[in-house]
Amino acid sequence: MVKDRAMAFSSASATRRPWYRPSLTGQILIGLAVGCLVGWWMNRLPTGSQARWDDWLTLLRDIFLHLIKAMIAPLVFASIVQGIAGTGDIKKVGRIGAKALLYFEVVTTAALVVGLSVVNFIGPGVGVKLAGNAAALGSAAQIKPLTLSETILHVFPSSFIDAMARNDVLQIVAFSVIFAAAVIAAGEAGRPVLAFCESLTQAMFKFAGIIMKFAPIGVGAAIAVTVGHQGLGVLLNLGKLVLTLYLALVIFVVVVFGLVIWIAKVPLRAFVRAVREPFTLAFATANSEAALPDAFARMEKLGVPRGIVGFVLPAGYTFNLDGSTLHLAVASVFVAQAAESTTGIHFGIGQQVTMMLTLMLTSKGVAAVPRASLVVLIAALQSFGLPLEGAAMILGVDALLDMARTSVNVLGNCLASVVVARWEGEFDDAKAEANFGKSARHEPAV
Repeated sequence: MVKDRAMAFSSASATRRPWYRPSLTGQILIGLAVGCLVGWWMNRLPTGSQARWDDWLTLLRDIFLHLIKAMIAPLVFASIVQGIAGTGDIKKVGRIGAKALLYFEVVTTAALVVGLSVVNFIGPGVGVKLAGNAAALGSAAQIKPLTLSETILHVFPSSFIDAMARNDVLQIVAFSVIFAAAVIAAGEAGRPVLAFCESLTQAMFKFAGIIMKFAPIGVGAAIAVTVGHQGLGVLLNLGKLVLTLYLALVIFVVVVFGLVIWIAKVPLRAFVRAVREPFTLAFATANSEAALPDAFARMEKLGVPRGIVGFVLPAGYTFNLDGSTLHLAVASVFVAQAAESTTGIHFGIGQQVTMMLTLMLTSKGVAAVPRASLVVLIAALQSFGLPLEGAAMILGVDALLDMARTSVNVLGNCLASVVVARWEGEFDDAKAEANFGKSARHEPAV
């Protein structure tokens, strides 16, 4: 045992990053700091010199945004088809799937409500001025939301290629769900399509990884442009945005998850002990997938049957991203508030609710990769005529936002597996007590 511990310590030491090779999150934070300094320096330059630097930094920021936008259609399509068609037999998982999806919808709706309430109460975007062409922002802000009948009709695309070309996430989601059902109905003939979507999903994960290598540059350029136009005072508003999201997530976890735990009679002490390691891993890496294997093992040891864990956790990574959904509510309204401060055009509660209803669908396409909710945020801003400069501003603190929302995503999916198991009458309380309860001398090795 001593030898095993020594080998484990040696292995951990061997894989530890040297100080001069920080993680992606560390690189983004460094990019944030450097961008602030560059923006502060730009803000002190003469107008002509500042304009030249502004042009080049804006170019770097926009290239990064364009590459992110290029991910929207294939990422949403492949992840949804794989998530639905990958279950194979709908009848076999129908009952569990229906219960899981019902739970997902209730909790993610609660996340949107909490996010919408907190961001309107605090108003982190009030007073924030967006950098960019004010006339163009005003024109975009005047685009009216669709009526109810127009919204329903708009859900269904007349051309999937056209929907992909326009990055219309709502239409891509609708087509993908129907297409996934057709793949299942096709049986053996649909297997190559499913295999293609699985491969496409993995390829898009790698694509996202490549693009995110440039994130420190994109973040640095975005915050430099913002600070260069407005000075360091804008960081106070961005800090307010970070605190708003963290407060909303804490309220959501305590109130909503607390209520779920009470109703489903989830053993709180055992659940907290089981979930704290994948939660911490997700927070540190800002990557839900990094915590998935550990979450699988610990939920099974907690007393959730393997079949339920195997279905609910992967499904939750597409349909139950509570932290990302709440972040989308906060971030989108933050941009709307900032746009109102810039253009004077009011984005009312009715429009916000319409946008939240849209996000209920579009957020289902958020992939479990770092900062992927930015993709859906950009798509939502485009759909409602809100300026993308707001998303570029959020990039400056997105690393801090991502750690919080990702860890809450993992926590929510672990809780969902326990709730569905309890709902099915298959949760093993004795196993939970033995492995993680008061009687357990130590937590089991995973």
